[in-house]
Amino acid sequence: MDQQIIDNLIIELRRGTLILAVLSQLKKPQYGYSLLQKLEELEVPIEANTLYPLLRRLESQNLLQSSWSTDESRPRKYYLLSEDGQKILAALTEEWRHTSHNISRLLENK
Repeated sequence: MDQQIIDNLIIELRRGTLILAVLSQLKKPQYGYSLLQKLEELEVPIEANTLYPLLRRLESQNLLQSSWSTDESRPRKYYLLSEDGQKILAALTEEWRHTSHNISRLLENK
């Protein structure tokens, strides 16, 4: 079997879960790099060149709110779920649980 095909399919499978993963970690304010590290620690790898555009898109969709902090030597943009983002996270979480339950059942019935 071609390993490249497997690798590409795994990337495609994971890509669909990134929004849920990102939203789930923004119940408390985080800046991009801290979020990148947190997801890495939780074994949800995401490239910076994927995360930052995703954060901007989610913000433009009013799912995130942001604010700048200049408390440290380097300004940081912090992201937090908006009210709409909380609702979307709840809906996506429910859908994830439903879908993963059904897929698990399918896989168990080989």
